[in-house]
Amino acid sequence: MSVISSDAWLAAKLALLVVVIWALAAYIILPRLWTHHERQPSIAHLSMVTQTKQGIPGDPIDVGLVGTREDLVRAMYEAGWGAADPVTLKSSVEIVGSVVLGRPDPQAPVSPLYYDGRVEDLAFEKELGRSADRRDHVRFWKVLDRGAEGAPVWLGSATYDRGVGLSHYTGAVTHHIGPNVDAVRDLLIGDLKQAGMVRTIYQVTGLGPTLFGRNGGGDPYYTDGELWFAVLMPDGQRNPNPATVIAPPPAVGAKDAIWSAAAALVGAD
Repeated sequence: MSVISSDAWLAAKLALLVVVIWALAAYIILPRLWTHHERQPSIAHLSMVTQTKQGIPGDPIDVGLVGTREDLVRAMYEAGWGAADPVTLKSSVEIVGSVVLGRPDPQAPVSPLYYDGRVEDLAFEKELGRSADRRDHVRFWKVLDRGAEGAPVWLGSATYDRGVGLSHYTGAVTHHIGPNVDAVRDLLIGDLKQAGMVRTIYQVTGLGPTLFGRNGGGDPYYTDGELWFAVLMPDGQRNPNPATVIAPPPAVGAKDAIWSAAAALVGAD
């Protein structure tokens, strides 16, 4: 009968200790440190991923706006984003013509996505190329009538359409998104700031750090998992001063630094 040496026993205990510490950090301590809803506590229970009509997980929720519907629509137009047409036979034919013939279609429809069981309330886009196959776009859903600021809260999913193709899951014709969804989120918030439509900006926990996400068309994406919230100026006013940016908790800043390093290691950046 073999006897385990004291060195081997010590090594086993150290290995077990490392595993326990890792599990506590990865599944309990760090998620709690990195989760912060102090500025919008009423959305803490909400999902941060959209769904396709078939129930397949879609694009991540990555942006939030605070203001009335009128404030939101006005702010988006002032920021250079136009409303997308609803999906109809006519608009579908027009978007096909735009892509095939390479002609602009700045109101091209976006395919419907669902959140909390319903299709988007509003959709906007910013055309980038000569046709509707390349564009930044965002869908918004109203999730609260009164958030922390006493105004309606909208959650959105902002992505970049890099081209038209077939869904990897269903074979249907769809736009394929670019993987860096954070870049579109940051662009949208930047456009709103530049237009003077924003009073305050802050972060709230979203999906969480994700390196190997897949949307409803099977496209890969990655994100630091934060929602950037913009509190909009009311009643068509412009902010004469730079928007106030509220820094996230220190632990979240540390998480973002870890995220950047991890993304660089896998070549995501």
